[in-house]
Amino acid sequence: MNSSEEIAVSGMSAGRSAMRMGPAELVQAAAMARRFYLEGKSKIQIAEEFGVSRFKVARVLETALERDLVRIEIRVPAELDAERSDALRARYGLRHAVVVESPAEAEESPDPENLGEVAADLLGELVAEGDVLGLAWGRSTIHMAAALDRLPPCTVVQLTGVYDAGTAERGSVEAVRRAAQVSGGDAHPIYAPMLLPDVATAAALRSQTGIARAFEYFDKVTVACVSIGSWEAGISTVHDMLTEEERAHYATLGVAAEMSAHLFDSEGRRVGRDLGERCITVEADRLRRIPEVVAIAGGQRKAAAIDAVLRSGLVTSLVTDTAAADYLMTAGSAPRPALNRADPDGP
Repeated sequence: MNSSEEIAVSGMSAGRSAMRMGPAELVQAAAMARRFYLEGKSKIQIAEEFGVSRFKVARVLETALERDLVRIEIRVPAELDAERSDALRARYGLRHAVVVESPAEAEESPDPENLGEVAADLLGELVAEGDVLGLAWGRSTIHMAAALDRLPPCTVVQLTGVYDAGTAERGSVEAVRRAAQVSGGDAHPIYAPMLLPDVATAAALRSQTGIARAFEYFDKVTVACVSIGSWEAGISTVHDMLTEEERAHYATLGVAAEMSAHLFDSEGRRVGRDLGERCITVEADRLRRIPEVVAIAGGQRKAAAIDAVLRSGLVTSLVTDTAAADYLMTAGSAPRPALNRADPDGP
């Protein structure tokens, strides 16, 4: 991430209360503050340099702050909202939450492209050498992969089939290849559709050598990147792949969101589990065992779906935007902390 904390030390431009200090005190306090805040010296080192006790140094630094001799400013890039990020992390018990300013011209659009750019920076922080990175299908993960410019050496595996096998070169498969190219690691793509017409066809595909090899890596994944969809046309790839009759059936079960072909009601409980038997996707239980699961999703139209998936406990970190974050901060009762990852439906 490109955030930074900057500390401004003003030697003689103190406020009115600071002027009660004599000029020698002001000069010494400014010098000590500069050593501590800007040069990174310890209080013991400063005490030795000025011939005073470390307790004296601590008092001087405290006084410098109280009397406005030292001003500390915390600054992050304009597109990041640090206050909303911290509040969202605390509300849902997430490990990381990063909230990006919603583009004015795209407030109604799901998953603005800038979310992918920020998620790419976040993965650069989270992935360590030797990790196994899993990527699920989704527009946001594809944007993220395109924005990647740094990753430690790691293996990259595809976690789901694709929306349309005919677009694999421009979708999930290419995202996996791109991430592997940046990291210099091995790629394990899945050349198969996400949703199959029946259970038997899905089972037959899972047994094929290339797909089975990718599935073998699922238990080794240490960081996963997923997308979230609302249960409506154009915002959920699974919704768009089903027939009208199937959509109506799952709607009666109260489906409010989907992630990697898993369906959730508004409380984060999984519904329509039979759908997973027809899908090429990482199982929910395996997702729950992955140490870090980063969801990328934003926009007002996805806000309720994001809330539902966060309540499931499957996601540990979130990259979203201010449009979704404002909804999430007031959505229903306080959710269970995400890092308590027990299945809300029980064993």
